[in-house]
Amino acid sequence: MSLDLAAVYRDLHANPELSFQEHRTAGVVAETLARFGFDVTAGIGRTGVVGVLENGDGPTVLLRADMDGLPVLEATGLPYASIARGTDPDGHDVPVMHACGHDVHVTCLLGASERLIADRASWTGTLVVLFQPAEEWGGGAQAMVDDALYGRVPTPDVVLGQHVGPFPAGFAAVHAGVAMAAADSLTVHLHGTGGHGSRPETTVDPVYLAAATTMRLQGIVARELAATDAAVVTVGQIHAGTKHNIIPAQATLGLSVRSFDEHVRTKVLASIERIVKAEAAASGAPREPEIVFDERFPLTVNEPAATERTAAALRAALGDDRVFDPGVVSGSEDVGILASAAGVPLVYWFLGGSDPSLFGDALATGRMPDDIPSNHSPHFAPLIDPTLEAGVVALVAAAREWLGRA
Repeated sequence: MSLDLAAVYRDLHANPELSFQEHRTAGVVAETLARFGFDVTAGIGRTGVVGVLENGDGPTVLLRADMDGLPVLEATGLPYASIARGTDPDGHDVPVMHACGHDVHVTCLLGASERLIADRASWTGTLVVLFQPAEEWGGGAQAMVDDALYGRVPTPDVVLGQHVGPFPAGFAAVHAGVAMAAADSLTVHLHGTGGHGSRPETTVDPVYLAAATTMRLQGIVARELAATDAAVVTVGQIHAGTKHNIIPAQATLGLSVRSFDEHVRTKVLASIERIVKAEAAASGAPREPEIVFDERFPLTVNEPAATERTAAALRAALGDDRVFDPGVVSGSEDVGILASAAGVPLVYWFLGGSDPSLFGDALATGRMPDDIPSNHSPHFAPLIDPTLEAGVVALVAAAREWLGRA
């Protein structure tokens, strides 16, 4: 009996789990792979699952999907919408939703696994299907590598994967070279001297320091990078104080940095450190600020020759007019760690998940609608049909391109 993709997807969508808490999802994956006939190893990198199918001599191909959800309250109104809740790393009770489409990724890889094993007489080699935890946290791929991933399963010759996004279902998009941005999340702790709001002269005001630092940080991109370089520096959080008339002793900034070149990345991070410390000194802070790195994602780099080879397979499977080059994407991923740790090429593409009728002539004009929910939105809900089928077809086509032929 073949896998009911829609039923699997609805079940996963209704039962999301936060990073490194994907116990139910991992159980579903492990049970399904074992039923298909894979040699299953669970608990790699805490909650990761890997299935291995050895099918004679030939290349080893790794297909990857991520499993974790996000702390987002779902607002899709779907009958299978998530009402799940979880506990975040800070101990807070939060809503949980598959707001980035990882339920699509898991479903498609399970579907591809079933089709490839059913058709094993036509190919040779070793198929590795990897279900990764904690992509949203940025540590899942590294956790699996650090947990002796490639000592416990065969080292691949290529790493392949896909990510659903807000463009027409049935389409795929792939870009050679740097395909997705590097991302760094930083928490900056600023120290002042608290006191009464009526006597600021007796204090070192960390709120004023936080405001000055925030403004100064925007000058990094505007005045320190060349026009041909690209980066984003966002201060997404400022926390300080408890009452109107109390000057607090501390303030905290939450920063997000995106970059597309390692030299630019290094320069931006060094500038942040310089500015934060200099503003603290200018304010007479009693001690230096602390800068803590939280989430860190490397550049996602698709090896050009491998990308062209895989893109040709995708075009053959989906249609020449349904595979396009999206350019560099400012989102971030940790899938590249799985390839770099093995020293092999990565090819990572995007899978359309939105209703094609919503786009009109957008693909012809290049002007995409701005009211279609994107990843991380509480309204993000990929279309089941044809998204799932297209995702399975894409994974199977890519895998078969790299596996041997019987």
